[in-house]
Amino acid sequence: MDTTVEDRGATPMSSPPSSATSLVVCSLEDWGTVRRRIRILVDELVAMDPALEVLFVAPAVDVPFELRKGSLTRISQPRMEQVHPRVHVLRPRKWLPRVLGSSADRSLGRQVARAADRLALTDPLVWINDAYYARFALATGWPTIYDVTDDWLLADFPARQEARLRANDELLLERSGAVVVCSPDLARTRGDRRSVDLIPNGVDVELFRTPQDRPDVLPAGPVAVYVGTLHEWRFDVPLLEELAAALPDVQIALVGPNSLGTTDAARLASFPNVHLVGPQPYDLVPGFLQHADVVVIPHLVNPFTESLDPIKAYECVAAGRPTVATPVAGFRDLGDAVVVADRTEFVRVVSRVLDSADSADTEAPATAVASWRERAQAMAAVMRRVRDEAGAR
Repeated sequence: MDTTVEDRGATPMSSPPSSATSLVVCSLEDWGTVRRRIRILVDELVAMDPALEVLFVAPAVDVPFELRKGSLTRISQPRMEQVHPRVHVLRPRKWLPRVLGSSADRSLGRQVARAADRLALTDPLVWINDAYYARFALATGWPTIYDVTDDWLLADFPARQEARLRANDELLLERSGAVVVCSPDLARTRGDRRSVDLIPNGVDVELFRTPQDRPDVLPAGPVAVYVGTLHEWRFDVPLLEELAAALPDVQIALVGPNSLGTTDAARLASFPNVHLVGPQPYDLVPGFLQHADVVVIPHLVNPFTESLDPIKAYECVAAGRPTVATPVAGFRDLGDAVVVADRTEFVRVVSRVLDSADSADTEAPATAVASWRERAQAMAAVMRRVRDEAGAR
């Protein structure tokens, strides 16, 4: 079957944006100060539609795992929390490992169903980002959208976990009312059997272009900044080590959640000019980019990163600072807005950008980028189509 890819990002909305009064979002992203794609789109949809009620299902709290770690942070979070007059966040509890069968997933589904009932969400639309909720969503009979943001089928999971993910992915591809993807590579891999809707990521252009003060935690002196999650499947730790060793007088600030293993994190922390700043509130992120002498994107180039549409690419362009990236998806096609350098040339190119006589006062060439509001309008159009088709059956 030929792939059908549609990007309705600029579609104007003249009627209620989604024609859905309630929405259940089963997300792989938590609800917190670090705002990612799903959270941002939900915020935009709620702002666009004054009738929309949302139940946002955050990643389940694995109680046995947290207890083994000796950590009570996640367990102590409220199970249900109202974060907006029309948005509730559910953090379901997972009591059993999935190796024991489907009981864990059935339990999570029951918790979501009870929360939806408690909030009186009548016939909601279900937005599935976490494929483990596939059977729950389809069993409810509620209209369903499958939103694929990362190709986890390419990740190095144990065979049993990979088989479960693949089965859920197949089920959602077959039976969802619509499949939304964020990158051309995902459109290719998920669109070989059915039509898909390509809705890339976006940026809050005004936020990232409005000048901010230099963050207090940003090191003084020449500084290279990376903003994003540190993860072994996408972040090239050895390349960052090469950069730190070659440019000892340049401070390197790594801004974002640290999901690296203990060994990799310790290797980076051993460099005196590498600073693990940690996650920052979304509204303060522009300040880190705006005050960078150079923004660096030392990403791995592999099948998994090819499936991504990095939000940071849009943010770097909006902030307008000189940016050097490895030739990874999302950055390769930004033209003059980003300097793309192969891994073997990355350190040399970063050094050249820093040595530019007036690099600190030079902005990257202006490039048009789509706003999150445009992307939310595109998602609202898909939601309305799925609702209408479900009502016609």
